Amino acid sequence: MQYDWLRIMGWRKKKDNRQQLEMAGFIAKYKQFQALLASNAELLALIADFEEKLAGRGHLDRTAMHTQARQALQAARQMVESFSTLAGQRLTALDAALERLGSAISRLTDADQTAKPPDLVIPHARVDTRMLDWVGGKNAHLGEMRNQVGVPVPDGFAITAVAFQRFMARNALSATIMAELAGLDADNPQLVEALSEKIQRLVLSAPMPEELEHSILAAFDAMASSFSDAGGVPIRIAMRSSATGEDGEHSFAGQYRSVLNVTRDRVLQTYRLVIASLYTPRAISYRQHQGVGEDGLAMSVACLLMVDAVASGIVYTRHPNHPGEQVHISAVWGLGPYAVEGRISPDLYVVAKDDELTIVSKQVADKVVQLVGTPDGRLSEIALPDSQRLQSCLTDTQIKTLTGFALRLERHYQCPQDIEWALMPGGQIVLLQTRPLQTMDCAYNRKAPPVAGAELLLAGEMESMAVAGVAHGPAFLVRGEKDLADFPTGGVLVARHSSPKFVVVMKSAAAIVTDAGSITGHMASLCREYGVPTLLNLKNATQVIRHGEMITVDAGTTRIYRGVVPELKDHRSNTKPAVLSPLRSQLQRLADLITPLNLLDPNHPDFQPEACASLHDIARYVHEHSYQVMFRISDEAHDSRPSAIKLMASVPLDLYLIDLGGGLKASLPKAPRKASLAEVASAPLLALLDGLLDESLARRQPRAVDLGGFFSVMQAQMLSNQEALGDRSYAIISDKYLNFSSRLGYHYSILDAYCGRTINKNYITFRFKGGAADELRRTRRAQVISKILENLDFSVAMKVDQVDARFQKYDRADIAQRLSMLGRLLQFTRQLDMLMASDTAVDLFVQAFLDGNYHYDGS
Repeated sequence: MQYDWLRIMGWRKKKDNRQQLEMAGFIAKYKQFQALLASNAELLALIADFEEKLAGRGHLDRTAMHTQARQALQAARQMVESFSTLAGQRLTALDAALERLGSAISRLTDADQTAKPPDLVIPHARVDTRMLDWVGGKNAHLGEMRNQVGVPVPDGFAITAVAFQRFMARNALSATIMAELAGLDADNPQLVEALSEKIQRLVLSAPMPEELEHSILAAFDAMASSFSDAGGVPIRIAMRSSATGEDGEHSFAGQYRSVLNVTRDRVLQTYRLVIASLYTPRAISYRQHQGVGEDGLAMSVACLLMVDAVASGIVYTRHPNHPGEQVHISAVWGLGPYAVEGRISPDLYVVAKDDELTIVSKQVADKVVQLVGTPDGRLSEIALPDSQRLQSCLTDTQIKTLTGFALRLERHYQCPQDIEWALMPGGQIVLLQTRPLQTMDCAYNRKAPPVAGAELLLAGEMESMAVAGVAHGPAFLVRGEKDLADFPTGGVLVARHSSPKFVVVMKSAAAIVTDAGSITGHMASLCREYGVPTLLNLKNATQVIRHGEMITVDAGTTRIYRGVVPELKDHRSNTKPAVLSPLRSQLQRLADLITPLNLLDPNHPDFQPEACASLHDIARYVHEHSYQVMFRISDEAHDSRPSAIKLMASVPLDLYLIDLGGGLKASLPKAPRKASLAEVASAPLLALLDGLLDESLARRQPRAVDLGGFFSVMQAQMLSNQEALGDRSYAIISDKYLNFSSRLGYHYSILDAYCGRTINKNYITFRFKGGAADELRRTRRAQVISKILENLDFSVAMKVDQVDARFQKYDRADIAQRLSMLGRLLQFTRQLDMLMASDTAVDLFVQAFLDGNYHYDGS
């Protein structure tokens, strides 16, 4: 007797141990599945960010781009590892595909890791575009132009982003500034102005680290020892902003400070002025409107030997508003700010991209004044003599030389370029910067006649159109920067000359119109980025247009009408990114390995690991097959019957729960055998039970059985050897997960679902198969289920009497609602195969369910 008792106790202990091991196995698989879903959500978010940048939206930064590529690769690796553990085997072909993609991504992201300069200051002779993240766009391109392309640029050096970081860290400025900018409304000019002044004061009053001061002055002195003006006059330099991200995907045209004619005694304070310009009102507004974050922002400074320019201007290697094989050049006498800021109307030259560089047209403007530098470091505006005002700034030979330099840069960078240049006293041309040219995509008819019956106020030349488009609104005359604080949303900005300071209102401006300015100026570049219809150089717009009057601007035909012209519909141009800029080329190469989705149909023969050509493909393959593995968990539960808890609720099922963690409330005893509905915490199970326990279904009377269906069931049982499936049902649960299997009579259903906060993790997969009736009636019931699920936005596949459905990537409220409907559907379709007497019954039962008529029995 005692021996029997000990044997029973030993058997129970072995059973408990086995059940504990089985339970541990379920939990381990679920944790791997959770990790897989988390990695999948992370990878999809990174893919979405790459796609946003490919579309030209958001800030493009090399360091961030490479970091995200590495993160995407790591997420894909984690998915493969989790899947291998979950499935209990490794797929050699999947590992090989991941290794191939990983090697290609690593080659691209690691190619320029050695380019990080350790120095605070570095001469341009050692700079190229590999250092973009450390010297900024302007410095990187100056170094590339000098060292790789071989076009003439002034000597100079870069004060690096390392120097900026040292300055900010030594004065503990970064955290303070980030806190000040948090939650700022960039559309409130007064608030932006006040905060800007506060931050700039912090920067300008901060002491210079001793090692940084020494490095900057040493670089200046080294350049001074090689160059000096005739007569021994000390050199002066131009200190130009070169922020990370500047002159790249976003132009930042005119947003940061450049200071010309700087003497040695002013170099250190001028450095502070340039880095403080990161926080001017227009720079803050521009970054926020363009979606450029403050985190990781850094200002490098380009220090160039000062060029006492005889003339200067801009080159566009194509027209920004319409394609064509022509180069467009603007020119003014003296230093460049008057050309890029639009203070005076420049000479305009158009040159064909043919072998002879034929000059297509020359428009010589009346240039009244020029900006010049003095030996003592000042800038002065002086009047031009009458003999020079209408004289062309460039000779034909100089025009062609400049065009040749511009086309060399376009070929090197493989995209249209926006170039600043200067003419030295000896007649030599030097280039001061280059950046990708923002071009526009806007359909307009330049030759369209004026609108009949509309009052025409102004009509400009075609070169007046900086940005095409149509807009109407009240005219708002801006005479000074302070007027911008009162600029109304939807107003048309009218000003004497163009200015990049107008960027603070570009987001809310319907259109911009100026008396003076050039399509090659800084403001024109900004207007293209914002897509604001813009007309420049109209001569007398501020005299003809009255403040407050409603006007319609048709920039595509360079006309302005009084009032609203109904025939002209408002529309804006779209900026076309320079898709082949160096940074964008890198983005495209990385994106080609990450974002494309080639594996579309799981049922296609090519849905194989060998066909994975991107990380997206690997994620798709793993994600799809992980569902199948999780589906099989229910089979394991039925086969092994681990320790489970019976749900005590009025559901028409003998339902047992296997809690993986968080599926039941913590108040339960340690080893419960039963649980009430109130003790269930699993969100997806509660949603399913909400449908299964629907009172209108619970009150339903037994259906009148169709005799043909009854005899069909009897005949199917007699002619087949199949046995009825066991009637115990299992729900494997956690707080967000549910694997539910219901096996009743001769049919079964399996439901696998995740219902949480992260949309990319959420899904429902559902399978229904079998029945006791003949194949025709079982197929009709499957049709009912399929059609109902399609109406509930599931993707559905049906084969004979089997239905497979999926609903994924919806928020948890939608997932919960569909689970509740599935609960009702499981109740509604019980024994329904016996009622499927004809094909017409299918649509009748579908409609009854969708109408909430759960009592319908076909009669």
